[in-house]
Amino acid sequence: MYFVYILYSEKGTCYYVGMSRNVLQRLKTHNSGQVQSTKPYVPWRVVYTETHSTQAEAREREKYLKSAAGRRWRKKHLGM
Repeated sequence: MYFVYILYSEKGTCYYVGMSRNVLQRLKTHNSGQVQSTKPYVPWRVVYTETHSTQAEAREREKYLKSAAGRRWRKKHLGM
């Protein structure tokens, strides 16, 4: 099982889209400053998750949510 997740940074008022098999462990990694791209915006909190049965499905969804169309979808459906 794979998860696509969206994090929100309360410090930077920005969002991050990622994929993982363990969202809570991945959140700890982000919040500990081990991820270069998210380190300046710590702390993060999970605001959305989706479950996918394969890594390929999750990767495609992650790529979509990071695209312009995906940002429009997030704004329409999630208010982000």
